[in-house]
Amino acid sequence: MKVLVTGASGYLGGMLCQALLREGHSVRAFVRPTSDLSSLPPVSDAGADGSLELAYGDVTDYQSLLVSCSGCDVIFHAAALVEPWLPDPSRFFSVNVGGLKNVLQAFSETKTVGKIIYTSSFFALGSTDGFVADEKQIHHEKFFCTEYEKSKAIADKIALQAASEGFPIVPVYPGVIYGPGKVTAGNIVAGLMIERFNGRLPGYIGYGNDKFSFSHVEDVVEGHILAMHKGQPGERYLLTGENASFRHVFDIAAIVTDTKRPGFHIPLWLVEAYGWASVLFSRITGRLPLISPPTVYVLRHQWAYSCEKAKVELGYKPRSLKEGLGEVLPWLKSLGLIKY
Repeated sequence: MKVLVTGASGYLGGMLCQALLREGHSVRAFVRPTSDLSSLPPVSDAGADGSLELAYGDVTDYQSLLVSCSGCDVIFHAAALVEPWLPDPSRFFSVNVGGLKNVLQAFSETKTVGKIIYTSSFFALGSTDGFVADEKQIHHEKFFCTEYEKSKAIADKIALQAASEGFPIVPVYPGVIYGPGKVTAGNIVAGLMIERFNGRLPGYIGYGNDKFSFSHVEDVVEGHILAMHKGQPGERYLLTGENASFRHVFDIAAIVTDTKRPGFHIPLWLVEAYGWASVLFSRITGRLPLISPPTVYVLRHQWAYSCEKAKVELGYKPRSLKEGLGEVLPWLKSLGLIKY
């Protein structure tokens, strides 16, 4: 099939393009003119199974998106602005909400597209303090830890409304994505492992009261492709994995690397203070902080989800954290980013 992938230069999007090419599809990678294309194969070397072409534009630029949809059978809308904090929060809404609106409008004007796979986020469903949620959960909207979370919750409402109006949209909800690939804000586990093994993060963050659902990037990519083949329009699918705290992640990392576990806990109030200082430094330098106050707000809650529906209906098979970290840590070591 002819497939359009928005956000094709991103951490998830690049791997999704490669997987679609391996399956023999013709992939049109929608990228900005300034995008880093290192996660994509060279256009001339896309492989015999599928073909790759680049389409330049921006999801906030409707005309460029409309032109890129022409002749496509499927749209994977993976483009998103994924950051815990930005000096201009309106960007989250122009990209994450406005981008989805543009994709839906482009679909309405394109006669060939038969399905839209929309990459949402576990944040769109809201926190799960004290329980494990499934696809029935709708964001409570009592509070939002980050502007990113708020933008994805608003976009989720738009996606569900579109589905009720007959749009062939399949929303999928990855957890905390980790694995080999770009070390970006969307690959926070790799970033924390780099800080941990370089001595800049010597202790646990908090006391292990947080809980997240961790998804290996290759499993999430496979889940997207399964959603293309088996996902039913209007149905939601959680592409999550093992539910655990970051304390547990650090403990598994110590076991995998045969190193000592952290010897103490860094209280969240101290992490938050560091986050405020990082934000101030960021405003001066223009470099986004690794830790910001919204990150701490997220860590004060639990985000645990069940992916049983995706397992049963799609054949989704997430790997364990131990297996996943057993791949990620040697990869980081091979790049010289960590030592153990």
